[in-house]
Amino acid sequence: MKNSTPQEEQKDAISHFGFNQSNYRWLYIGLALNVLGFILMIGGGAEKLDEFDGSALFSHMRITVAPILIVAGYICILFAIMKPNKKSKD
Repeated sequence: MKNSTPQEEQKDAISHFGFNQSNYRWLYIGLALNVLGFILMIGGGAEKLDEFDGSALFSHMRITVAPILIVAGYICILFAIMKPNKKSKD
């Protein structure tokens, strides 16, 4: 029977956890892209009800750039979840 110290047991438990530092980095990048994309979609409303500003509502930033950032964010998050961990050399 192998006697191990509490530090070794804790390290072994952490090594079996699904995410490592690289996975978290990709996850945070994806979340940041999603938040940025949703922030870019905000706005464009009229100050008065009888006004309509089509250029603000249908701007290039809202219609094209923001959805691309959101999809890229979801792809980064999916990659972070599916990325395999490298096996440590024992």
